[in-house]
Amino acid sequence: MSISDPKSSKPKPARANRNAGPQAPMEALLADVAFDPLRRALWLDALDQRLRPSLPPALAPHARVANVDGGRLVYVVDAPVWRAKLRLVAQDLLDAARSLGLDATELVVKTTTLPFQPPERPKPKVTPMSAAAKQALQSALASLVDPKDTGSKDS
Repeated sequence: MSISDPKSSKPKPARANRNAGPQAPMEALLADVAFDPLRRALWLDALDQRLRPSLPPALAPHARVANVDGGRLVYVVDAPVWRAKLRLVAQDLLDAARSLGLDATELVVKTTTLPFQPPERPKPKVTPMSAAAKQALQSALASLVDPKDTGSKDS
């Protein structure tokens, strides 16, 4: 199965057959020419997922497919050390891309200064409610209930 670049295909009309019945929301969204960038982003993400097994396990979380431009397969990494490690497996990665139907002849590696995943925020400390606070809350809630409303609601 080959992956074809959505950028290389002809633009599609907003909706070829308006009498074909309802479309799924995502199909309707992607059918519009205005959403070509979204379609391309989804394609690049799918390509990234297909090429990820070709990367060494330590490198995979630090490298992402950024673009395919003609014969250039562009990756972005989150530190210079990963750039060097990615260049070491460049031929394997290009072979994997060609096996998916891409005409990849060159690997370009860009480095970002931001990590791919934001740092985890510390979880707020939850302190249990004291017995006195729990009792006060229950009393307050009980005082809100009208004793006349405890019967049936026939009216």
